[in-house]
Amino acid sequence: MSDAAIAELAPRSAYATPAMPSVSPKPATTAGTAKPANRSGRRRSRTPTGCSRVHCPPPSGPQSSMSCTASGSSTPRRPKCGPHCSTKAATSARSRPSTGCCAKPARAGSAAAGTHPATVKPELVAFEPNQVWSWDITKLRGPAKWSWYYLYVILDIFSRYVVGWMVASRESAALAEVLIRQTCAKQDIGRDRLTIHADRGSSMTSKPVAFLLADLGVTQSHSRPHVSDDNPFSEAQFKTLKYRPDFPDRFDSIEAARRHCQIFFGWYNDEHRHTGLGLHVPADVHYGTAAIIRDKRAGVLNAAYAAHPERFVQKPPAPPKLPSGSWINKPDDTEEATQ
Repeated sequence: MSDAAIAELAPRSAYATPAMPSVSPKPATTAGTAKPANRSGRRRSRTPTGCSRVHCPPPSGPQSSMSCTASGSSTPRRPKCGPHCSTKAATSARSRPSTGCCAKPARAGSAAAGTHPATVKPELVAFEPNQVWSWDITKLRGPAKWSWYYLYVILDIFSRYVVGWMVASRESAALAEVLIRQTCAKQDIGRDRLTIHADRGSSMTSKPVAFLLADLGVTQSHSRPHVSDDNPFSEAQFKTLKYRPDFPDRFDSIEAARRHCQIFFGWYNDEHRHTGLGLHVPADVHYGTAAIIRDKRAGVLNAAYAAHPERFVQKPPAPPKLPSGSWINKPDDTEEATQ
């Protein structure tokens, strides 16, 4: 093509200006060279492929750096960013923490994340009444949606006797403090005799309750977080309350809730017979009359056996035994042997 033809076609080019020469020099020195369009329609990755192998910063000194391979091994060398590596990517590669490119971040709950130490499983035993109490708070539905009444219950784990209870319109550490103080006075609890166990609710772990128990000389015990089995006696008592046929879906007022609980706890303490208590009621075990009642039962069974021994083919009948101890998280025989 002649120079005249090139000059004739030059004004038609979108990249030609009057200051441009008619014949372009090498592409590397041309400032206005057109870039090819991205025909795939996809945006290019911000991270250049030439820098994908550079992950680790220099361990020490400005002259050295670490570059990790895909297999996880590391060799001391300067990071190679390739021909398409940007300044930002190269700077990011040099400023990353020196934990290795294949090292995973520490999971939440691991030792590297600084977790709390494991809580100790509570192991409590009572061989007589007023040695270990368990207390908890449960909700009772009110007359309207999202309205609740709060039932506080303190239970003796040896006798299953409810030594104190209260229905309130809110959950409060101050109310719990009053209930515990009055119940300890009513049961004539001396110093260093009683342990009170509860879960980790806000009222149970509050400072007013902790200060009160310290003043009364009562030992405080708590369940492990999110472990309902650590407070089984209170949970079982609440289930007995709420699974009764006469338990309403809602209470019309707080007075109605208190009347219902008054009737229920009278039945629970004086009439409800527990298989764990040898079919005795909690009041008999708590106040020491269960042994006398058991002797009377044994006399009736002995008389029946003497009158008709053929009815008892295996052995003479005997009443159920009284409880010798009540445990929260009783250790296994293997655990006792190792200790």
